[in-house]
Amino acid sequence: MKRTIAKIFFYLSLIATLVFILSGYGYQWDMWSMGMGFTLLRYSAYAAIGLVLAQVISLFIMKESGAKAISFLIIGIILSGAVSGTALYWQNKAQDVPPIHDISTDLTTPPEFVAMVRLRADSPNPPEYAGEETATAQEEAYPHIQPLIVTTGKQEVIDEIVMLIVSRDWEMVSINREDGRVEATEKLPWFGFKDDVVFRVTEIENGTRTRVDMRSKSRIGRGDIGVNADRIDAFMRDLESNLE
Repeated sequence: MKRTIAKIFFYLSLIATLVFILSGYGYQWDMWSMGMGFTLLRYSAYAAIGLVLAQVISLFIMKESGAKAISFLIIGIILSGAVSGTALYWQNKAQDVPPIHDISTDLTTPPEFVAMVRLRADSPNPPEYAGEETATAQEEAYPHIQPLIVTTGKQEVIDEIVMLIVSRDWEMVSINREDGRVEATEKLPWFGFKDDVVFRVTEIENGTRTRVDMRSKSRIGRGDIGVNADRIDAFMRDLESNLE
């Protein structure tokens, strides 16, 4: 009987894990709507948290029920724990960052999307910069997001930006060397959301230095859980390192 209970918990944990994973991929594969995807995500996470608690308690009660029953419980706890931990991590991160989705290294004159405009025509978030409220929120939450200034020439910087985009498997949309503008799209795993980036490379100080500005904006969603800021931070760090 106890082994049966342990097996039931294991299968419930397996189902909760599969539903959690498929909540995003099902939306990406057009199996259901985004609303349904988030509903499945939320309830599978609730189920996983409950299963973790139930199985931990059962583990103490059934500690002398045999190796197979214990194994089912332990595997179930691992599965449910992974789902619970992932859900709680993203929930906590969402609470720690402002609900914005448009991040730029230049808040006064953010780089503008040009070639990207047609690709964002049906997106809930327009290509225009989100505005002063977003700028203020960014300054408070992400003060480290700043332009990169290097002594490398403009065209060489553009070359390095392009190579980094390719190495990240982002979709290249446009390269305009004269204007110093590069545009690309990153498709996120799981739900398959698309975020767009634009780089503006300009010569400063009579051409002795080059300034790189980067803007990253989600096509959908009010908040981005810090994804756009993390993207800019990681990219600019890699760019600076490669140009040293």
